[in-house]
Amino acid sequence: MMKAELLNISTGKSKSFTLSDGIFSLEPRKDILNRVVRWQLARRQQGSHSVKTRSEGNYSKSKIYRQKGTGGARHGDRNAPIFRKGGVYKGPKPRSHSHDLNKKFRKLGLKHALSSKISNGKIVFVEELKSNFEKTRDVVKILDKYGWNSLLIIDDQENAKGLSTFLRRLPNRDVLSVNGINVYDILKRDLLMITSAALKQLEEKLK
Repeated sequence: MMKAELLNISTGKSKSFTLSDGIFSLEPRKDILNRVVRWQLARRQQGSHSVKTRSEGNYSKSKIYRQKGTGGARHGDRNAPIFRKGGVYKGPKPRSHSHDLNKKFRKLGLKHALSSKISNGKIVFVEELKSNFEKTRDVVKILDKYGWNSLLIIDDQENAKGLSTFLRRLPNRDVLSVNGINVYDILKRDLLMITSAALKQLEEKLK
């Protein structure tokens, strides 16, 4: 069983505890992480790009000159793609860029992302990080004290919502609930912080 340290932020003391091997002890695979990240980013694409086709042009649809005898190429109307400001041939139209990825594979991606972080020593487990601060600078003092700069905090739903009010204006410091945890955000930040309450929910979610 893998061992880790659970930090008490207030006192600076830590105690040893056991982690789930099925979540934190996998051999990280870049191909799995890459596939899940591409699935996430594809879902975020708006797909709202659009151009006008020949049938949607503003010019008249009537034939611009007679078919033969002009010495020029044969054309139907000014909306043809060959003309300036004419319609675009096979141009982009609004569509969804998302593709399917089953839940089992997405869950596997989360396990590999967590295993990758802990194998590099980039996960900090804390007992709790209460959200009852008065000012944003109060939470900044705590994070600066431990040198946590590029950081993603994973907490339970209620406390994560409270922390987000203080962290949303801070660059490189984010907070997510266990329900919102994802591979892209885990890999985007240098360090991952998981509270003891979030860890219990996470192990239940990924078992």
